Amino acid sequence: MTPPATEAGVEAGAAILTVRARVLVAASPGTVYDTVSELARSGEWSRECTGGSWVSGTPRTVGAVFRGENHRGADVLPWAPIVRGPWTTESEVVAAEPGRLFQWVVRDSAGRRQDSTWTYELEAAGDGGGGRAGGRRAGSGCLLVHHYRLGRPTEGLAKIFRQLGPDGQRRFTAEWNRKLTDDVTESLSRIKDIVERTV
Repeated sequence: MTPPATEAGVEAGAAILTVRARVLVAASPGTVYDTVSELARSGEWSRECTGGSWVSGTPRTVGAVFRGENHRGADVLPWAPIVRGPWTTESEVVAAEPGRLFQWVVRDSAGRRQDSTWTYELEAAGDGGGGRAGGRRAGSGCLLVHHYRLGRPTEGLAKIFRQLGPDGQRRFTAEWNRKLTDDVTESLSRIKDIVERTV
């Protein structure tokens, strides 16, 4: 199996964190979209999200809010003052285009959107993505791209940064980008396996 391709680094707009990975899945964009847009299933492929539930709005549509249940072990950046054990997040869907795009932003404790965006983009493998995904022809699958971008610090990151000096902030940002790269790449591998076993 070809592993997902990953890219990490600062994108335009001087993002604090940004990660992007892609993988070719042997299923249609619609089928893959139906899987990844059901955030309650995230526990099947995420390293930290164990599941959750839709708490307002029509699930998987713009404006819907999802409460995620998460868990992080003590071995993740053991030197950093991050949340460990269980915690919850609330996210709002901001784009929902079946077979093409699903995107959500993480909200703060007051329910406001933060500059913390998770995205799935999908396209038929022959629609301009075939060359990047190993030369597959149209009809042979779907190119799934998963990315995360953090512009301004979230409520949680601001608390972490207040406990770190400039050197600690730089170290945290670099190591967290690497962690997110691993997490997103692993999620795509698991999604690919889940979808291809069910089609």
